[in-house]
Formats: sequence, C-alpha cells, structure tokens
Amino acid sequence: MKTQRRDFLQQAASLLAVGGLSTWTETVAATADNANKPYVVFVTGDHEYSSEETMPLFAAELEKNYGMRTTVLKSVPDYNGEKDIPGLEVLKDADLAVFFLRWRLLPQEQLNHIDNYLKSGKPVMGFRTTTHAFNYPEGDERRRWNAFGEFAFGSPPGWGGAAKHTHYGHNSTTDVAVITEAVKHPILTGVEPNFHVASWLYRVKPDYPPKNAVPLLMGKAVNPDKEAIENPVAWTWQNQWGGKAFLTTLGHPEDFRQEAVQRLVVNAIHWELGQPVPKRWKGKMDINVPYGHPKKS
Repeated sequence: MKTQRRDFLQQAASLLAVGGLSTWTETVAATADNANKPYVVFVTGDHEYSSEETMPLFAAELEKNYGMRTTVLKSVPDYNGEKDIPGLEVLKDADLAVFFLRWRLLPQEQLNHIDNYLKSGKPVMGFRTTTHAFNYPEGDERRRWNAFGEFAFGSPPGWGGAAKHTHYGHNSTTDVAVITEAVKHPILTGVEPNFHVASWLYRVKPDYPPKNAVPLLMGKAVNPDKEAIENPVAWTWQNQWGGKAFLTTLGHPEDFRQEAVQRLVVNAIHWELGQPVPKRWKGKMDINVPYGHPKKS
C-alpha cells in the first residue's frame, strides 16, 4: 500500500502541473478509489486444467462486480512453460495471492517473490494441482519447494510419495457435500449442500489437511478405479507465518461452470481478505472453458 500511495502522490503532482485543477481533482478521486480497492494477484501455470483461462474470468468478475483490483500472471511461452512466470514482483503489493500451479521449475529469483509474500503473513488461496506446484529434481537446492502445498496450504507435500497423494482415476467424477459442522462458515454462504463436479477426487487422507484445519467440503468418488474413501476437497487453515489459507482440490474447468463452485471461490476470496461475503450474489458467471490440456495428474 505504501508503494501505491507514493505512486498516487507522484501522479497527482504531475497532473496538477500540466492538466489544471479540474483534471487533477477528477484523477485524484479515481486514483484514490482504485488504490483503496483490495488487490488480488492470480499466479497461474498448469499443464492440464486451463487455469490461464479460468482464473482471468474470476479476476474480471471481481473487478466488475465486487470492487477489487486484479492481476493475472501466466507461465510463458504458454501453460507448458515451467521455468518462467513473469511479473511475480507485484506480489509485494498484493492483498491476496491465488495460486493455480502444477510442477513448475521457477528460478530462485522468482521463488523469492513467493517466499517473501508467504513470510509477510498475507492470505493465500490454492486450487487443485497447487498441492504439487513444483517439481525440482533430487539434489536441487530448491527441492524444498516441492512441499509448497504443505507449508502454504496444509495439503500433502507433493504428488504420490509416503502421503499417497493420488486420485481415483480420470474416468471418475466426484459428489461433493457441505460438511455439517461447517455449514455456517461464511465461505459456504449460498453454496448448495450437495453438488456434482467433473474433478476426479484427490486423496489427501489420512494425514492432510492438518488437524487444526477447518474442512468445509467432503468429496466422494463416483466410478473410482480403485477402492475409494471420502476426502476433504476444501478447507481453511493458518500457515506458519500466520497467513490465512484456503485450498480446494477442485479445479477442473468444468467445475467452474457450477454456480456452487463459483460462489465458493468468490466467498473464499472475500473471507481471505477479511471482508464480509457478498450480501447479494451477482449471479452465475458464464464460464465455458473446455478441458483439453494433454498431460494428466
């Protein structure tokens, strides 16, 4: 916010010098209003779920109907670009960072921006493959980032391994139910008690989420490829830096067509920012992003 105020003052002084009092007054008012809006930064980069297409739709909705500023960062040259997400320095000004990543190999200087954000104690949100956001090889000094999901969100530390973090097959889908004990949580305001999604259920039990997390939604695999158990698919938590965390293992692009999922996301963003959830839902968003990225996990 300090950077925003400094930029605002510099811009105001410049306008006063060249544009006159009327232009200055109008621009000052607009700039001040913009600077007071919560700033949400989306960090995308996954091989499969088209986060670079779905997250901008949420960003646009937040700006249009919920009084927020947003930036969406994307992997380059495209979603398969594992080693570069330009613009991560804007995290220093973010009020909320939203991650939808899968097996990235970012350079240390880019990881530093994420590290600094986490250590600031600001809130974080994560979707689906963010449980295995990074995939550094054995011997790489950045390998600890493979556990990003664990230390940021309370999810299993990466894919597979001792935590048996896996799913129940690409031909399965998931029935989702609001957990009875959490029904009054603000994030669940207006969310249908039962709905069905395209995402194949991720297994996070028995060790995740942590015991001090608050599970919100439970998933049951439909047509699983192995013996299946019910697993939490959304929860809140507080990470070691004091940051509020919300993670959902949902994230298939077809999930976001569901009004229940849309409300969950918008509510969670408000909750993370310390704002009341919207008293009036602005209505279902038109999200029709196809599933089609080639790699699967």
